[in-house]
Amino acid sequence: MTDLVTFGETMLRLSPPRGERLETTRDLTVQAGGAESNVAVGAARLGADTRWLSKLPDSSPGRRIVNELRSHGVRPAVAWADPDASRVGTYYLEHGGSPRGTNVIYDRADAAITTVQPEELPAGAVEEAKWFHTTGITPALSEAAAETTTSLLRTAGDAGTTRSFDLNYRSKLWDPETARAAYEDLFEHVDTLFVPRRDAREVLDREGNAVEIAHGLATEFGFDTVVVTRGLDGSVALHDGSVYEQEVFEAETFDAIGTGDAFVAGFIAERLRGGDLPAALRWGSATAALKRTTDGDLAVTTREEVRSVIEGEDGINR
Repeated sequence: MTDLVTFGETMLRLSPPRGERLETTRDLTVQAGGAESNVAVGAARLGADTRWLSKLPDSSPGRRIVNELRSHGVRPAVAWADPDASRVGTYYLEHGGSPRGTNVIYDRADAAITTVQPEELPAGAVEEAKWFHTTGITPALSEAAAETTTSLLRTAGDAGTTRSFDLNYRSKLWDPETARAAYEDLFEHVDTLFVPRRDAREVLDREGNAVEIAHGLATEFGFDTVVVTRGLDGSVALHDGSVYEQEVFEAETFDAIGTGDAFVAGFIAERLRGGDLPAALRWGSATAALKRTTDGDLAVTTREEVRSVIEGEDGINR
């Protein structure tokens, strides 16, 4: 039985060397990046048997993504599309310090994932998994992607597979009102919800602190577990009426992209190993801290490194 199956888009991330501008650079670093595949990689690095479902063009860029994910222990299950009729989504990331900041430019229109259909993906992989995970990015990509997201969540529910959903709101994909309606339609098919406190307030229109937000969402939608992340203030989880809090672990930030996905990966990996909620929060927080120290979207780490952070560092709350 597979431990974890994820579903969503993975793009190619193109980045100039630090300190250079996209409009003048002659060099670009190429890496794979996508919320759901980031989680798959992070969990695989921590010992989980993971699969990633998606749709890609049968082209060199498409195979480039699959090969990178395989190199980290993920088993892709991809619907291959005609390369003349679809493409791989890309995004450009230009690192910049204050006052300019870091800039992200997406180029993902007409990517193969926007035409994905449920019958193109192996439903059996979801049915046989212990855990299925996706995010709020995928249903924002197209009507077909939204319908496939719903179908896979239903398939997982019918099979008794634990289902998790990370809100992962992206303002460049849709407005808060549209996103909220789509998310709430999916919530009946979700067991564990991950939501940043800011998105809970601005997208889901929730008031109060993280604990109040978690209680409100669990009460209204019947989630088994709600995890509210609070940036440098750590995270809060509500499960079976009990509240658990976790501070962040100190990290020197080299690249913050993918930090939230790393948190989810660490959390899920520990739950799959039988860890309780406090342990899962610790593993999520430590994995996220380690991710911030490496370049790229992926949490390239080991169980030993995560354990050393948990055992050797005190959480900090700023």
